[in-house]
Amino acid sequence: MQHLTNIDGVDLAALAQDLPTPFHAYSASAIRGRIAGLKSALAGLDALVCFAVKANPNTAILQLMAQAGLGADIVSSGELRRSLRAGIPPGRIVFSGVGKTVGEIGEALDAGILRFNLESHDELETLQRLAAERSIQANAAVRINPDVDAGTHAKISTGRAQNKFGVSLDEARSWFAAATRYPNVRLDGLHVHIGSQILALEPYAAAFAQVAAFERELAAQGHAVASIDVGGGLGVGYRADQDRPIDIVAYVERVRLALHGFRGRIIFEPGRYLVADAGVLLTRVIRIKRGHERQFLVVDAAMNDLQRPSLYDAWHEIEHVAAVDGRRDAVYDIVGPVCESADTFARDRRLPECRAGDLLMIKATGAYGASMASTYNSRPIAAEVLLDAGRYAVVRRRQSFEEMIAGEMDVRTGETV
Repeated sequence: MQHLTNIDGVDLAALAQDLPTPFHAYSASAIRGRIAGLKSALAGLDALVCFAVKANPNTAILQLMAQAGLGADIVSSGELRRSLRAGIPPGRIVFSGVGKTVGEIGEALDAGILRFNLESHDELETLQRLAAERSIQANAAVRINPDVDAGTHAKISTGRAQNKFGVSLDEARSWFAAATRYPNVRLDGLHVHIGSQILALEPYAAAFAQVAAFERELAAQGHAVASIDVGGGLGVGYRADQDRPIDIVAYVERVRLALHGFRGRIIFEPGRYLVADAGVLLTRVIRIKRGHERQFLVVDAAMNDLQRPSLYDAWHEIEHVAAVDGRRDAVYDIVGPVCESADTFARDRRLPECRAGDLLMIKATGAYGASMASTYNSRPIAAEVLLDAGRYAVVRRRQSFEEMIAGEMDVRTGETV
């Protein structure tokens, strides 16, 4: 097995001597490479790439996106504020999500964001009221639910009729037919996003075909569509021997084919695709526990640092950082210290024999790793480190105990603890 001892010119073993494990590390060069590849594939299109902030909202990551000219796809006011602070202009921000509150919509209107992706009639009514109160006109797109099976995990599928996202074509038609009732909402966009970690082009083709046909229908009725947002969801190769990610050029060509003749802007919302492979979670072996039926490799990372395996039964490659030549293979269940049986990163995983103190990396954790972290079991949030051409910077320090309990009250004194 080829062991990776450095990323982006930074020696991981040396880095783990300087920083306590567990911690997340991201390659800036890998992220820039993904962005460059996507931009190359989009050449000739009137396209705007809006990074899905939920995938990795670290300010340093968002600054990389801003420097590359990308926008942001947000789902909360917190993500709006992060994006603006990172230097992403409001004119490159789109706001998605089914649960936008009155306060969040108002904040986004005041910031002057590019567009709202609307997901319910109530949200349309709310946007009209809030925009009218400000005497402005908001740009909006209707999110279509095409009832397409994305072929991904049920918990990250968003384009089926039973999912909470988007509206039917019939409901969308009624919105455009009644557009004059909403003078403060410029409803001139379509949006579709069918899920995450998609590894086949066919679901995209089915969804894009519906949206393209609907755009032509609207145009024939005199409703001009200025933008079509094709969402994101491109999968990555978590499992090297099974996952076959979609070629980015083939994906963009499918968009070109489906939307041939459309003269407006096309918005893309990649998240995982840009950052997942750029990240690793570094962790040390605490001990080996030999049970009656299983052999457990206990590491210092836990489900609060990386929820994907416990939440989705997701596979992540796990490797030694340093070479372990001469060690026999062993089979482990790789688990963390949290008091949940779900705190398991892998089952029946074959690795060269491990020893206490060995440094391991859990790969492809740059998306939905740190962004989904918690302090369960009163475990501090892990540090995040950006690696860039032989240098590194801690872009989020490990949370201290005092920071973790900040804001909690001592009921005996009425003061913060």
